[in-house]
Amino acid sequence: MIRIDRKEYLDFLIKSKDKQIIKVVSGVRRCGKSTLFEIYKDYLLENGVEKIQIISINFEDMDYEELTDYKKLYEYIKSKMLKDKKNYIFLDEIQHVENFEKVVDSLFIKENTDLYITGSNAYFMSSELATLLSGRYIELKMLPLSFKEYYQAKLEYEKLDEKENKLLKTLMQYYNEYIVNSSFPYTLQLNNNLKNIYEYLAGIYNSVLLKDIVTRLKISDVMRLESVVKYIFDNIGNLTSISKIGNTLTSIGRKTDTKTVEKYIRGLVDSLLVYEVNRYNIKGKEFLSTLSKYYVADLGLRQMILGNRNIDMGHILENIIYLELLRRKGSVYVGQFDKKEIDFVVINSNEVEYYQVALTILDENTRKRELEPLKNIKDNYPKYLITMDTFPPNSDFYGIKIINALEWLLEEN
Repeated sequence: MIRIDRKEYLDFLIKSKDKQIIKVVSGVRRCGKSTLFEIYKDYLLENGVEKIQIISINFEDMDYEELTDYKKLYEYIKSKMLKDKKNYIFLDEIQHVENFEKVVDSLFIKENTDLYITGSNAYFMSSELATLLSGRYIELKMLPLSFKEYYQAKLEYEKLDEKENKLLKTLMQYYNEYIVNSSFPYTLQLNNNLKNIYEYLAGIYNSVLLKDIVTRLKISDVMRLESVVKYIFDNIGNLTSISKIGNTLTSIGRKTDTKTVEKYIRGLVDSLLVYEVNRYNIKGKEFLSTLSKYYVADLGLRQMILGNRNIDMGHILENIIYLELLRRKGSVYVGQFDKKEIDFVVINSNEVEYYQVALTILDENTRKRELEPLKNIKDNYPKYLITMDTFPPNSDFYGIKIINALEWLLEEN
């Protein structure tokens, strides 16, 4: 069995250990949250914590079903707690517990608790959680495997070191596997068997749709919801409006108003299956409320839903770069400068970075088209063009750094 340490996420938990704050790990179903907890619990046991100090409950395990009653949950945890030692409490997929915040609040105020919770839904990890647990939590937003994590896990699984690997498999082959086979960690165990991988992905997809969206939002027309999913999946990287989606569905015989589309989109974003990226006006330094881009949490899932999409390789690369920027930088927007579009603008405190993404820029006209929007921005913030082409190290055009995508994806954060 392959166990991927997810070092950056693990380091977050280690640095937060014993601090008087609730540690919240959010992420789409099966992205590795429970495994991260298991790895972290092993770390605790290896560093002086006794097994009896750890209280761990996964609410998707039938053994704990009765504990979804918050009063029973609190009594159960209280009965397990030690009075004279620190108690490390793990509550996995806590969204299944109604009024969970009452339990979390009561545990938080006790001096001998270190509290960790996970959830698969952004709706309770954002505005609701901020209201319920205001000022008392920090959030770790977890994604499925990055390309680097996937690549390193495959090397370990195939018992190859990087030097040997270069003779047997190219980075490009691993990249192609990554976008087809999925970035969900468990799929690595399925030995590139697409039938088994897609059966596993179908289970995730159905769970997200039925449990995280249909049930919560009380949606009766599941087929219409799936039509919206397919539209979003088919249009990653394209500027899209709610009204355009509604009009498209109506034109193919599934009459849909904008309120319904908006509700479905919110459900998909809340489930963390889809990411909405808003626009930022670079010249006016303001966030724009019209038009957004959408990207998917996992491209293997998209491949399963839509079938082979090799013609979309440019948008697929853009999707991967977006997710990596999200991991490394946090705040990512689509840029607008005059009438030109910048694929991504990263804004953190006083830090601003601009990114264009292009599958290839070997053609002079394509290169000119991709560079022009960045050239027009006259500030001194870093500008990058990420491409699958290979250029000499430190190449740049007009001060814009040209980066090979695969090398960039394998860099240390």
